[in-house]
Amino acid sequence: MTDVVAFPDSPGTTAAAGFRAAGITAGLKASGNRDLALVVNDGPLQVGAAVFTTNRVVGAPVLWSRQAVSDGVVHAVVLNSGGANVCTGPEGFQDTHATAEKVAEVLGASAADVLVASTGLIGERLPLGALLAGVDLAAAALAVGTEAGEAAADAIRTTDTVAKTAHVVVETPSGAFTVGGMAKGAGMLAPALATMLCVVTTDAVVDASTADAALRAGTRSTFDRVDSDGCMSTSDTVALLASGASGVTPDGAAFAEAVQAVCASLARQLVADAEGATHDIAVTVTGAETEDAALAVARAVTRSNLFKTAVFGNDPNWGRILAQVGTVPVEVAAFEPDRLDVSVNGVQVCRAGGAYRPRDEVDMASQREVRVDIDLHAGDASVTVWTNDLTHDYVHENSAYST
Repeated sequence: MTDVVAFPDSPGTTAAAGFRAAGITAGLKASGNRDLALVVNDGPLQVGAAVFTTNRVVGAPVLWSRQAVSDGVVHAVVLNSGGANVCTGPEGFQDTHATAEKVAEVLGASAADVLVASTGLIGERLPLGALLAGVDLAAAALAVGTEAGEAAADAIRTTDTVAKTAHVVVETPSGAFTVGGMAKGAGMLAPALATMLCVVTTDAVVDASTADAALRAGTRSTFDRVDSDGCMSTSDTVALLASGASGVTPDGAAFAEAVQAVCASLARQLVADAEGATHDIAVTVTGAETEDAALAVARAVTRSNLFKTAVFGNDPNWGRILAQVGTVPVEVAAFEPDRLDVSVNGVQVCRAGGAYRPRDEVDMASQREVRVDIDLHAGDASVTVWTNDLTHDYVHENSAYST
């Protein structure tokens, strides 16, 4: 497999054959920036799979798209920024239905094969007239190539400072297939799939069950292990569309690996663009009895505001790390406190549950990336969860989000 090519060199959703995309300004954002994206699968196959937020409070687009994808057929995805269409009642669902119907009309498709995704402020209805007119504009702008893919990725941004795209090309004995994708997200990134709006496309020949299995496996080890601020969105959607245009039928493992590679690149880009962040933090837990145990410990650390503010201050405060490890119940993760080891950026600051090498040996100020390694000495399982530091800028940005 080739390495994933990430933004700004990747066309994203248009990297795979059989797809057109567009990103336009519909007038949903006061800024006048792009705010509506359309991704269309021209086939010959129109296979689809998707995963959604597990938040019990969800937007009308999630309710609609859960139903639309249930038969494994997806013709297009329409996405808007500038409004989440969450907590908008029956009228909000009608707006989503009308949007899907409009996309179906301009494409000559069925509304039941159109996924809808929205992101932005909760509790306010979208300006439906502008949204529907925007669908016409997007349909007229549909194109293949890098510019179209980048425009679509740009149109779904909210607080993102950059668009996020990636693709990978996989050579097989019968030919090559491509997986590409775009994502948005810079806050409210917390595990429990999904963690943002994301569209992944492929020209591989796969059926719906293969696509679904690959998507769930890929997201489980990537998007579901990004935990920026511990806050779960109401709108999260990750969709996978397969056109079959390459004519290549990969084995399930090769296809799943390609999907995972694109998801991994996009997830890493989300962390790199986290709201106000100055450090990207990889918390790796090793020596756990099970993968679930390692994940529970890693999440306990990545959700600690004390730990995240220490990283912001370039302080390798391993005591805050051990304190969080200790919050995980013994029935979830077994370990002995006096056997715990912690390293920060390669310096072992804690050994056997106590101080080891001096903290001033740790360099956290000269690089953005911080790596924290925690060894439980209780088994062979390991997990890495990415997060970011908690900064003044994060507080400022989110205190003014709706104003």
